[in-house]
Amino acid sequence: MLQPKKTKFRRQQKGRMKGIAHRGHELSFGSFGIKTLEECWLTGQQLEAARQAVVRYMKREGQIWIRIFPDKPFTKKPAEVRMGKGKGAPEGFVCPVTPGRILIEAEGVPLAVAKEALRLGAQKLPVITKFIIRRDYTE
Repeated sequence: MLQPKKTKFRRQQKGRMKGIAHRGHELSFGSFGIKTLEECWLTGQQLEAARQAVVRYMKREGQIWIRIFPDKPFTKKPAEVRMGKGKGAPEGFVCPVTPGRILIEAEGVPLAVAKEALRLGAQKLPVITKFIIRRDYTE
């Protein structure tokens, strides 16, 4: 599961996810990618499930890049605990994602294979995505 080796603070405030992505919104490494169309918190388990689906369909050909990393800790209080008494214990790590952010990129496989692989990967994520192709891509 993806998580940072070390963090400066154990707990973090929730924050807000308003607006669109101003960084990580263009293809940098591959010719194909999936881009989010809404905001959400993605966990390391969800990213790993998507990665496995993509790699399995591509049969370890080509290359993929995961462009996000879950480094924001989220907390949870135990079940049936009264209000107050401070913030809960850290439960896991998430990556806040805003619309327009590229999640996964792929390269080195035909268009049809990449499209199906990224579709299968996108099904594992709790966010609506869009398949994109590099502008200067030619078969």
